[in-house]
Amino acid sequence: MQHRRSAGLALALGSAASFGVSGIVAASMLEAGWSSGAVTLVRIGGGAVALAAPTLWLLRGRWGAVLRSWKEVLVLGLMAVALCQLAFFSAVAYISPALALLIEFLGPVLLVGFGWATTRRVPPGLTLVGAAVAVVGLALVSGIGGDALHPLGVLLALGAAVGNAAYWTAASSTTTELPPVALAGLGLAVGALALGVAAAMGVLPIALNGAPVVLAGATVPVWVAVVILVLVATAAAYVLGILGARRLGQTLASFVGYAEPMFGILWTALLLALLPTPVQALGAAAIIGGVVLVKLGQARVPKHAVHATPVHPVAEQVPGAAPGD
Repeated sequence: MQHRRSAGLALALGSAASFGVSGIVAASMLEAGWSSGAVTLVRIGGGAVALAAPTLWLLRGRWGAVLRSWKEVLVLGLMAVALCQLAFFSAVAYISPALALLIEFLGPVLLVGFGWATTRRVPPGLTLVGAAVAVVGLALVSGIGGDALHPLGVLLALGAAVGNAAYWTAASSTTTELPPVALAGLGLAVGALALGVAAAMGVLPIALNGAPVVLAGATVPVWVAVVILVLVATAAAYVLGILGARRLGQTLASFVGYAEPMFGILWTALLLALLPTPVQALGAAAIIGGVVLVKLGQARVPKHAVHATPVHPVAEQVPGAAPGD
């Protein structure tokens, strides 16, 4: 069990590190004239294409498993991918990206609260304290300012938080028969289809540019940025995240996901030579401390209590929306 947890932690951290690359790459494409909608559609659509071959190979002769796992696929594709992306990029039109990111990453806290409400079992005190500490750390890392809040922006960002929670719910499911790569591939395909429909309706503005981009201080062809965004920040990130979540469980895996903005700062420091502020460093320490407290809290939960938790708490309340970015 300990080896499984250690492997899960390594996989979840690898996922967070991969997701953390997306910020730098996406920023370089936006500066080159791409719209956020185009970056999102290319990222998710490209990830689906990259995982198409291994997904089809893994599912050969097992298409019945897809039908039996339709809930996980739809939750991942429609909520964790499509809703999360659309809600986040819509929210930043009204509030700062840092604040939108903070609200989106309240997904793990929503999971703890939802589990509390549905099971009527109070989470361990350490889990609650860890959740609060991790959220404070995320706020420090994100660099939240004192601007007035726009209600619509906050509401949209909360939609992204629901998508974030849905990602961890679908990723950590222990009942699905789908291999992690196949679940990620199918989820990205559904998400890409939904985003494509949104783009066709004008909800997701699309603007492409074939000019070179500046990435880590060097001018490179735009396809280099696209390849990194698709293979590293999307395909690998989602697969590693699902592998990690199945070993750690949704609560712990989701809080380990708080490491994503920390890795974003790390990549910025390494590739752009922009060091984090003391406040961000303090926030990173708080995130790590919060995850440790959540882990300790989970370790004290009786095994029968863990099994009593619903497998699809978010899937059952589909409002009719991942990590995010």
